[in-house]
Amino acid sequence: MAETPSHGDADPGTLKGKLLVASPALHDPNFRRSIVLVTEHGLEGAMGLVLARAAPASVAEVAPALGPLVEPGALLYLGGPVQPEAVLVLAEFDRPEESAGLVLGDLGFVRGDADPVLAAGSIRRAQVFAGYAGWGAGQLESELAEPSWVVMAAEPDDVFARDVDTLWHAVLGRQGSRFALLASMPPDPSLN
Repeated sequence: MAETPSHGDADPGTLKGKLLVASPALHDPNFRRSIVLVTEHGLEGAMGLVLARAAPASVAEVAPALGPLVEPGALLYLGGPVQPEAVLVLAEFDRPEESAGLVLGDLGFVRGDADPVLAAGSIRRAQVFAGYAGWGAGQLESELAEPSWVVMAAEPDDVFARDVDTLWHAVLGRQGSRFALLASMPPDPSLN
């Protein structure tokens, strides 16, 4: 497992633990209709994981040593375009003090040096990601000034969603009528 990238001390306006929901205006194929959980955010930049974007491989095929952390047959998820060879594990901890760093409630990273068999005893569920999304100093703030992302509250179940389209609609839908139209938009509005 890769060590969790760190971006220094977070400022009071941190987005850590929030979701970035891609707006229909965001056409980058890495992030189209994506949901990104911000896992670090500070003055030096930000890091996040794209949620619910499954790879065409299972954890057992790609990282068999991590098998004890996930359900049998669990898929590997594509966390973003940065360091796609890096493997990160996000989990719900029974003992949060055993995490490498908490992101949201008792949801945090499994330590890179942890024995997966032993670590499995302190977690309820886990998701394995290849790569992550990253932003340099001020880059995310610039993107937020454009109509690329909408910041929303995260729920732990969002991390364990299986389908990006279902998650995108669900997260927007729980925001109420303000986002109802956005949630009902087809992937290509010009075909409507």
